[in-house]
Amino acid sequence: MVHPLIGIHAALGEIGIFAFLWVFVEILNPTDQRMKRAKIVATLGFIFLLLSWIAGGYYYLNYYGPQVKPIIKEGPAPWAHEVVMEAKEHIFLFLPFLALLAAALLHQNAKSANQTRRATLLLCAIIILTGLAMAAMGYLISSGARAALEVA
Repeated sequence: MVHPLIGIHAALGEIGIFAFLWVFVEILNPTDQRMKRAKIVATLGFIFLLLSWIAGGYYYLNYYGPQVKPIIKEGPAPWAHEVVMEAKEHIFLFLPFLALLAAALLHQNAKSANQTRRATLLLCAIIILTGLAMAAMGYLISSGARAALEVA
């Protein structure tokens, strides 16, 4: 049975990623009202990514590592852990920090400095693309677990 923390982890992460997509759109053509919304949404996005980080870490330490990882490594797709999960767990560590940086840049009034606004746009794009990559990696890892369970 799929552990509920996987769904919670994924949902929190996706909400956080969509928050930064919203921020990206808001600061494309900044006004005072859009910047106010962007600051609020970036802060919420950071919180959601941080909560996803905590939920994912708790699941990894208490369930994935002791129970799921050995099944995947013994199954027909050990690369799902050896390559994809190893990459995911290291890349994912950066997302809350990138989100915090983006929120901090917005709170420094990114509207006034065009260079800062462009940097914030780039940072939001990196957060969005990294988040989408995390979702794809999660799918590959769960596929590896399903494949191992079908063989067993």
